[in-house]
Amino acid sequence: MGIKSLLPGTLGFGTAPLGNMFRSIPDEEAAATVEAAWNQGIRYFDTAPFYGAGLSEIRLGEVLAGRPRDEFVLSTKVGRVILDESEDPTTRDLGEKGGLFEYGRRNKVIDDYTADSTLRSIEDSLTRLKTDRLDIVWVHDVAQDFHGDRWPAVYETARTGAFRVLQRLREEGVIKAWGLGVNRVEPIELTLDLDEPRPDAFLLAGRYTLLDHNRSLQRLLPAATEQGVDMVVGGPYSSGVLAGGRHFEYQQAPAEIVTRVERIKTLAAEHGVSVKAAALQFVLAHPATAAVIPGATRPSRIAEDVAALTESVPVAFWDALRDEKLIAAHAPTA
Repeated sequence: MGIKSLLPGTLGFGTAPLGNMFRSIPDEEAAATVEAAWNQGIRYFDTAPFYGAGLSEIRLGEVLAGRPRDEFVLSTKVGRVILDESEDPTTRDLGEKGGLFEYGRRNKVIDDYTADSTLRSIEDSLTRLKTDRLDIVWVHDVAQDFHGDRWPAVYETARTGAFRVLQRLREEGVIKAWGLGVNRVEPIELTLDLDEPRPDAFLLAGRYTLLDHNRSLQRLLPAATEQGVDMVVGGPYSSGVLAGGRHFEYQQAPAEIVTRVERIKTLAAEHGVSVKAAALQFVLAHPATAAVIPGATRPSRIAEDVAALTESVPVAFWDALRDEKLIAAHAPTA
């Protein structure tokens, strides 16, 4: 198990913003951002039907269709099916993430983690992405943040439906790997305890960052490391607040988070470190992390991410964060 040998590098591109997350993005800007990622050497791209009701997949596919398929790794997700009928994106019930893609396409989005819908979702994604195959498929958002108290039942449907389909597709060589793509640790912990089926990796968004990592360090990451299951980390900038934005957990950042970020920025400035470098290198320092996939909607942001990987971050900076209890004492940083 594991996907480190499959991935072309530790930095990928998370394309949720290309689904018009938070704002309406011109097609030209979205295409230029994907082009910038390619030109900067990024060869792992992650997307999902959920991102703008297929918009992210369509935009990504438009650019990657002109690239040799063997030169990049592509992942998308199952659990949502995009219909031809319309709905008002502002009225979708997204649990704690209300209004997340209100500027996306108007196609109706339904949750469905059954075996048949998993296969349909994959076929639809292949069409939108203009490709003949997927490398990795994640089961999307089987957690409380989207499904509330119903999430254990939703998870069970996915376990007997999507999980088994994806394991079969991997065994048949149709896909190379599968796992869960979630914003909470609980479904991953639950899956690590299963005897069957066995995923290769997980995509964990927002739960292993400078601002939120204690829970992951307690059980999840040690268990993943022990079992040889890799982690792809999404949302390393905590929905943007660590990169100069105003969002945390996809909503307006609360005052206590803003205060924490300001203190991190102050210490970073004192040690000559960019916050982006701190955020990305913190994530990648954990041995369970196979890759980190920040998102972007502007081409210039991609160059910043690439530069952040090789920027020198002094030990004294990490020590300062520990001294002020801004990161866990036992969090790996090198």
